[in-house]
Amino acid sequence: MPSQSTPDPTGPDTPDGAPAPTASSAPAGTDTRHEAPAGAEAEAPGGAPDGSPDGAPGHRGSSPAVEHARLLTDVVTRLRRALRSSIRTDYPWESLPMAQIELLQTLAAAPLRVGELAARQRLAPNTVSGLVSKLLDAGFVDRQPDPGDRRTARIALTDDGHRQLADWQHAHERRIADALGSLTSADRDAVMAALPGLESLARALAGPAPDERPARPTAGDR
Repeated sequence: MPSQSTPDPTGPDTPDGAPAPTASSAPAGTDTRHEAPAGAEAEAPGGAPDGSPDGAPGHRGSSPAVEHARLLTDVVTRLRRALRSSIRTDYPWESLPMAQIELLQTLAAAPLRVGELAARQRLAPNTVSGLVSKLLDAGFVDRQPDPGDRRTARIALTDDGHRQLADWQHAHERRIADALGSLTSADRDAVMAALPGLESLARALAGPAPDERPARPTAGDR
């Protein structure tokens, strides 16, 4: 008489030897879904607790000041990006990086020592020394004796430096003038009306002016 196979008490084979899922033993009508622990925030669609995509922090509950700052930051960032991209048609940006332009703009007012330049730009003196070296090589600045201390030198714009800075400024003015001309009269008036407030904001961001007392000479001053 053929032998009967004995049923495997663990059920049919499953991958990796794991037992097959069994029916829930909960009484009929019982909700077997897992509940979140008390106090835990349920995950909203989008993968983040507040529903923002990809887990990015949301702005729900932000104060009006924070929301205004977020909107202004977005506009300023896009404005700078658009200006930099469009200006390349009139002015080759790569020929004079923004860090060097900022030094030329600061030196346009008056010659300064490297240490004073570093304080104005809030940069390390060795960083400013490197930028000054490139401007010296390009012929846009030169070293002048410091009338107050013959042991040190001041950095001053050359005629070529003044021309380069003026070309950069005019290229930006032309591009912005073209963009303003494309706006409606109402938008143009709104932009101009915002200038005093933006000027005050720029001063607030700049903070107090650095100490104007003569700085101790640095290696780049000599």
